[in-house]
Amino acid sequence: MSSEFAYLDYAASAPVRKQAYQAQEAYRKLACAGANPNSLHSMGRMAHQVLEDARRDLVQALGGGFRPPELLFTSGGTESNNLAIYGIAEGVRRQDPGRTTVIISAIEHDSILDLVSKLHERGFSVVLLPPRCDGKIYADDLAQRIDEHCALVSVMHANNETGIVMDTISLARVAHSAGARFHTDAIQAFGRIPLCIDEVDAVSIAAHKIGAPIGIGAVAIRKTCPFKAQNFGGGQEFGRRPGTQDVQSAYVFATIAKLVMQDLPSVRAQVAAKAQAVYDRLCQKDTHIVPTTTALIDENRLPGLVSIMVDGLDSETLVLQLDARGYEVSAGSACSSASLEPSHVLKAMGIPRDLAFGALRISFDERVSSDVLDGFCDTLLDIVARYR
Repeated sequence: MSSEFAYLDYAASAPVRKQAYQAQEAYRKLACAGANPNSLHSMGRMAHQVLEDARRDLVQALGGGFRPPELLFTSGGTESNNLAIYGIAEGVRRQDPGRTTVIISAIEHDSILDLVSKLHERGFSVVLLPPRCDGKIYADDLAQRIDEHCALVSVMHANNETGIVMDTISLARVAHSAGARFHTDAIQAFGRIPLCIDEVDAVSIAAHKIGAPIGIGAVAIRKTCPFKAQNFGGGQEFGRRPGTQDVQSAYVFATIAKLVMQDLPSVRAQVAAKAQAVYDRLCQKDTHIVPTTTALIDENRLPGLVSIMVDGLDSETLVLQLDARGYEVSAGSACSSASLEPSHVLKAMGIPRDLAFGALRISFDERVSSDVLDGFCDTLLDIVARYR
């Protein structure tokens, strides 16, 4: 990242850690670097071992009682979510043709919400489960909507725009009580909080959110969970996700995952304190700056993700003015930042349209100093005073 800018958009993609570059270099020095892990010769077998070691290490970092053969390497979070939703929904329906409903929360990432029309084309009905005004999806609300026709429930572990953390254990129990399966998109949560996935059937993660390079992700799907493969040719990844694996990226992903999880308890507290300081500074200094949710207890939100709204100014103006002064933030999800509509997440929470147009997301990890955050707060407060 350029030293001319203060990058505060880690929820979109975290800067690559120096340890990731070191891991890339270490891989390149291996005798099997570049070999196909599916080849029978010695270098192929060596590459296969590197891949399987990475799979084992990543499963250990993930937790939740998953086993290495249950974790599939993918090209990233979008593919992981697509594979889980399609594969499980169709796998369940193949076993029980009466299960033709998929329940998805209304605040999911576009990589899941954009599947709604495609699920309809495949013969599924889709129920969108709204959050309450605090941004959370509640098990009681799911219990009122689910029935014996449900094949799959998908609710994200933590929201990518507000940082709100969901009670995945309670949600999974409701799904299972109705005979459905439960998937969670943990792409924002992994590496930032301890995951609560002991009772989920499938979980998606992505490397670039934790400081490994873009281009690789993973989805863990329990062997006990019905699954129908979506692609064919080669039989790699236990026949569930064919295609020659990127061993180097898997190796780097696992290396960074181990590093991040090892330091998680202390880092989480440190980053949460910085985020609280940003909230306090902005929302107490200017009454026109408000948090998107009142659920600001640390256990209810991701550390390092500050979600605010500026009454009377639009997000585009704020982002561009901050950019001109060297601070890089986003208006919400970077994957849909070109949209002229206010965030679907904030709309689902019932936030007034005019206020939702002023949303900002500031995100960071332990590598961002308090001095940088103080400078950001000063700059934003000045912009609001000048332009509002």
